[in-house]
Amino acid sequence: MNDLLMRLGIESWKPALATLLLPPVPLLLLILIGALMLRRRALGWLPLLAGVAGLWAICSSAGGQWLVTRLTQPPPVLSEAQVQSLRGAPHTAILVLGAGRYPWAPEYGGAVLKPLAAERLRYGVRLAHRTGLPLGFSGGVGHGSEGGPSEAEAAAAMLAEDYRLPLRWAEGRSRDTTENARYSVEMLRRDGITRIVLVTHGFHMRRALGAFERAAADGGPPIEIVPAPTGMRAPRPLLLSDLMPEPEGYRLSWIAVHEWLGRLAGA
Repeated sequence: MNDLLMRLGIESWKPALATLLLPPVPLLLLILIGALMLRRRALGWLPLLAGVAGLWAICSSAGGQWLVTRLTQPPPVLSEAQVQSLRGAPHTAILVLGAGRYPWAPEYGGAVLKPLAAERLRYGVRLAHRTGLPLGFSGGVGHGSEGGPSEAEAAAAMLAEDYRLPLRWAEGRSRDTTENARYSVEMLRRDGITRIVLVTHGFHMRRALGAFERAAADGGPPIEIVPAPTGMRAPRPLLLSDLMPEPEGYRLSWIAVHEWLGRLAGA
C-alpha cells in the first residue's frame, strides 16, 4: 500500500487516510450505524453496543496494553551482557529513529523533539555513554507536518545543549519509517558501518526492523541490525483501575493500531 501511494504521488494523503482508519473513528461510525438502524429494527442494538464496548475497551489501560502486546509484538530489551558486548565494537553505530517534532517552541527558541522522540534519544545517549559507540539520528519532516527544521536538526541541537554529546550522523530527509531505513542505510554504509544498534520504542521495533532489513538487503555490503527497544513496560497484576477509561489507555490503543496498520501497508 505504501509503495502504491508513492507510485501514484499521493503519499501526502497518508495522514488523512490514517485518521479514517485509526480509533476512535471506526467505532464512532459503528455507533452511528447502530443508532440509524434502531429507527427501523432492533438489530441496531448490536452495532451500537459493540461500538460502545469497543470504545470503552480501547480507552482502558488494560485494553491498550493488550493491543500493544498482540499487534506490535515488542522484542525484549537489550540485556546487560548484550550491552557489554557492544562496548567499542568496530564498524558499529547507534541509530535513533525520530517520532515527530514541534517546529517552534518559544521557551527553547527553535524546534524541539516531541516526547516520544526525546525518550528514544535519551536511551540512545545512554547506550552511547555505556558502549562508547558513535550516535546517529534519523528523522526529517513527516507527511502532513509543518515545515521548518528537521527532527535530525532538533536532535543535534538537543544533544549539543543538554547532553554535551556530538551527533555523528544526522539523516534529515526521511518522512516515514521506510525512508528512515533507506536513507540511513545508505549514509551509514558509506562510512563503513556493518552493524546498526537500532533505537526506537518497543511498539515500533517490528515495523522498523522490517524496513531496515529490507534496506540492508537491497545491494551493498551486509549490515546487521541489532534491536534496542525502549519504553517497555514490566508485567504486573491487573488492577480494577486498569479497566476504567483513561487517556493513557486510548494513547496505547491508538499507537498499537497505528503500528499494525503501518506494518500491513509496508510504511
